[in-house]
Amino acid sequence: MHAIPQRCAHRPLAGGLVVPYVTLIHDGQAAFGVLDARKAPAAFRRRLYQICAHRLDKRGFLIVRPADVARGCSPEPALHPECLPYAAAHCPMLNGTATRYRRRPVLASHPAGRPCTDLSCPCPSRTPDEEHAARSGSPADRYEAWMIHTRNYRLVSRPDRPDTASASASTCPSCVNGSCALRPSPPASSTSWTCSTP
Repeated sequence: MHAIPQRCAHRPLAGGLVVPYVTLIHDGQAAFGVLDARKAPAAFRRRLYQICAHRLDKRGFLIVRPADVARGCSPEPALHPECLPYAAAHCPMLNGTATRYRRRPVLASHPAGRPCTDLSCPCPSRTPDEEHAARSGSPADRYEAWMIHTRNYRLVSRPDRPDTASASASTCPSCVNGSCALRPSPPASSTSWTCSTP
């Protein structure tokens, strides 16, 4: 497995894994796979990378699914290039070890998954939203990492959910056609990312 990137050395750990800045911490437990409803928008607004929480440098990666590509935006803040191989090695959705989406919301099976009585807690509803309900138990989407120049990174509202912040990039400077789909090099290695655009 990948070692913790130096730029993440200040981040807390849960089960030996780096807890991304945008991950929900509920009742003292990291809820991997759940975005914190306050931190994710703050990372967009403050132009921070989602794992290490450092300010955006020259380049970053947007993680996208086919649905995100169709919408023209990513629901998650960018990742730093040094954090991407670590995330790809440890995140089951990115590395393909999770072949299906969860059937239940993460907090329903999470160690802290009991009714939350803290009114100031940003925990998501224990009832599935429409997107979770639509994906529940379905085959997992293919995730891609698109390298972007951060000068093209901007905060946008999703067309279908105007109250939800998302990231968009108008062009990818390393590709002529403005769209650079980066995929793990065969055979599904998470350490080497190559541009698949001709």
